[in-house]
Amino acid sequence: MNVLIIGAGGREYSIGLALRKDDGVDNLYFAPGNGATDMLGENLDISDFNKLADFCEANDIGLTIVGPEAPLVDGIVDVFRDRELNIFGSSAQASQLEGSKIFMKNFLARHNVPTAKYIETDSIEESYKFINSLEAPIVVKADGLCGGKGVIIAQNHNEAKKAVGEMLSGDSFGDAGKRVVIEEFLDGYELSVFAICDGKDFVVLPAAQDHKRLLDEDKGPNTGGMGAYAPTPLVNDEIYAKLDERVIKPTLKGMNDEGMPFTGVLFIGVMVVNGEPIILEYNVRFGDPECEEIMPLLKSSALELFYKASIGELASAKIEFHDKYAVGVVMASGDYPYKSSAPTQIIIDDIVHDDIEANAHISFAGVSRDEDGNLMATGGRVLVCVGLGDSIKEAHSRAYGLCGQVHFARKHCRMDIAYQAL
Repeated sequence: MNVLIIGAGGREYSIGLALRKDDGVDNLYFAPGNGATDMLGENLDISDFNKLADFCEANDIGLTIVGPEAPLVDGIVDVFRDRELNIFGSSAQASQLEGSKIFMKNFLARHNVPTAKYIETDSIEESYKFINSLEAPIVVKADGLCGGKGVIIAQNHNEAKKAVGEMLSGDSFGDAGKRVVIEEFLDGYELSVFAICDGKDFVVLPAAQDHKRLLDEDKGPNTGGMGAYAPTPLVNDEIYAKLDERVIKPTLKGMNDEGMPFTGVLFIGVMVVNGEPIILEYNVRFGDPECEEIMPLLKSSALELFYKASIGELASAKIEFHDKYAVGVVMASGDYPYKSSAPTQIIIDDIVHDDIEANAHISFAGVSRDEDGNLMATGGRVLVCVGLGDSIKEAHSRAYGLCGQVHFARKHCRMDIAYQAL
């Protein structure tokens, strides 16, 4: 089968890496891809949804997989399905679960899915009144898409009011912040849980834990994610069962009842408080960098997983995972996340350690090629070094061993990924 992957990051690279191991995949395409995805398949300079659909028809593409949230919210799935093309992802209507935090929070409330106490508003006065009713810290969220950066955890009431004012004025996130969600801060530990859904059935993948802050010990500003590990020992069978019954099943039923069946990846941001899973947010795609750790844990066919989910036959798919752990460390450019850094060449040493060669790999993200074909660091999060092992400690050692083989000017990475488990 010929497969097209929409996107350009480490998430899409890792999906391509998993598909490349599958004998059922003939030709692999990326739109637009990055400077390293051409090692896995062919990059396409096409962004228009109808032109992408034309390409799929002309090149016998049996499956398209959508990586990022923006094309899902913008309706690429609807365009493809209208033309009877097979695609894995959520419709524009269903993608409101990520496209609008207000829609998502109100959906959770309608269907009795446990979530933090909140209001949604565009009123300064109403915002301040609710902020005054809460204990600090206080969570302030922009309604629309902000590339994973539209959440402020304010440490006091004045900071929360300042964040609301900057969002509602458009100074912080433009139109995405013209309405806000303000909610109580939940004190617990955070998890990333992913369910592959076909509208009625679902498969829960190994739970991961992301590291959002830029610096060690969870200090510094929030980022798109500086690393992750999976599966996390902080989840037990009881929590998985509660997520199934209280969260995923009522969500899929609710989406069906409201006329927007959910297919694709349901990304559940969970806070576990005193053993109870409370939902922070939904996204409609894999997390990045969590995807980079989950994909290599998949023992069975990635093609079968995505394809059967896309045609509504997930129940017949054989899904297995390796009994291993994965740790991923993001290597970022020097000025991330404050501003863009000047392009700089990436040098990767020859891997001489058999252990690292066999049990670690790189998922490339913010990279491109210069005119001489050299791999260049051009994005904020440049690549992810992923290590696998029979324990988190072993996977951690291999991931950081690989980090030591990668060089570019002013590279930066956290040195404590997976510290919660270790």
